[in-house]
Amino acid sequence: MPANELRETIFGCGHENILATHKTTLEFTRDTHLTKKGNCIIAVGTDKALADLSSEFKGLLRKPNAKLTVIIEAGGIKGLVKAYGSPQLVLTHSTDAVIRKSEFVSDRTLAIRADKAAQDLPRELVEKLRDPRQRVKITLIVRV
Repeated sequence: MPANELRETIFGCGHENILATHKTTLEFTRDTHLTKKGNCIIAVGTDKALADLSSEFKGLLRKPNAKLTVIIEAGGIKGLVKAYGSPQLVLTHSTDAVIRKSEFVSDRTLAIRADKAAQDLPRELVEKLRDPRQRVKITLIVRV
């Protein structure tokens, strides 16, 4: 891997209440309980949240021109989201990671200016994400 690229891999699970219909965000969480109000959530029970990402990864993601590629895989189906880092990112939340189409930043924000939200993911992927036994792999690749 080039010195200006770092990866983090996060594993989680599907859930029967995953809707993936939110128009501006997508989220994965360490929480295992999910109601249908959480329509941006695409994976639960993850083994990492923002606080768990390496300091090197966070440092690269906070560079002004950082680009983030997110690959979501479940049951042989992949979804790809492209977004941007920001010097304003806090990256300290202990349970959640939110990718936003907007430029809004909070302690839950992983990336901004995303090209997709939950509703834009392939519906065949969302079907896989609705299976509570489904393992979900989320690969984060930051490049500067």
